[in-house]
Amino acid sequence: METRPLGRSDLRVSAIGLGCVTLGREIDRDTSFAVLDRAREHGITLFDTAEAYSQGTSESILGEWITARRNRDQIVLATKVSGTLTRQRITDSAAASLVRLQTDRIDLFQLHSWDDETPLEETLSALESLVRAGKVRAIGVSNWSALQLCRALLSAAVRAGIRIESIQPPYNLVQREIEPELLPLCVEHQIGITSYSPLGAGFLTGKYTSPTDVPKGTRFDVIPGHQPIYFTDAGFRVVNALRALSAESGRTMMDLALAWVLSRPGVTSMLIGARSPAQVDQAVRAHSTPLPPDLLQQLNML
Repeated sequence: METRPLGRSDLRVSAIGLGCVTLGREIDRDTSFAVLDRAREHGITLFDTAEAYSQGTSESILGEWITARRNRDQIVLATKVSGTLTRQRITDSAAASLVRLQTDRIDLFQLHSWDDETPLEETLSALESLVRAGKVRAIGVSNWSALQLCRALLSAAVRAGIRIESIQPPYNLVQREIEPELLPLCVEHQIGITSYSPLGAGFLTGKYTSPTDVPKGTRFDVIPGHQPIYFTDAGFRVVNALRALSAESGRTMMDLALAWVLSRPGVTSMLIGARSPAQVDQAVRAHSTPLPPDLLQQLNML
């Protein structure tokens, strides 16, 4: 699979990355190993987890798999710290993640969300200390606005500090908030984008036809917080238009939604969440079958 540079760091990541949020939450250890194995078979190198995913269970399963497969040097390992981002909190979180991941270094250590309470300089300084100690190779953020990213870039420049190399926002045919400001900012400053939720937590597969249609066991049933984001008039307009394009083109709604994100300039790696090896296969097929220009234009206009 194609690999791309992550920001200005020395890391290169696969065009598709595996988001490991499902590990230990929606799939057990054995199924998790099968999904992880399939991802590697397809050449996926970016594996993204977080301390918050199932209270560290995702990290633990991923760490067991890395140790069992002896593939630490073949992958880019990314995780995240949550909560109040003080120096002590960040230091402790990294130490705990290293234990669960059974490794001596984190390739990409990310702030899971913005923290209004802790001075930004303290947070960034703590991350820089981890890089200088060799415990972290590059730093990134998740779910930040363009303004917040600008503040961090400016702070690093003024202090001659280590800059943020990547950001992880949601991005799909319904959630396109990054397009006006964040996406161009990242392109201009060579910030890697590892976008997540390309299928809108399954919404863009067409399995939900109305706000009252939530099958048991689906992502919107397991995590009802997704519903206010996608169960809107605008959301259903997009999914209905996508269904029509799927019928016209002969490509599945899932395939079109994934291929569209992969086509977007500025997106370094598209993170997928999988509950089976077959779902990994589906994403890789979308990568290997680019969209023709006319179909791409129609999707852009949804």
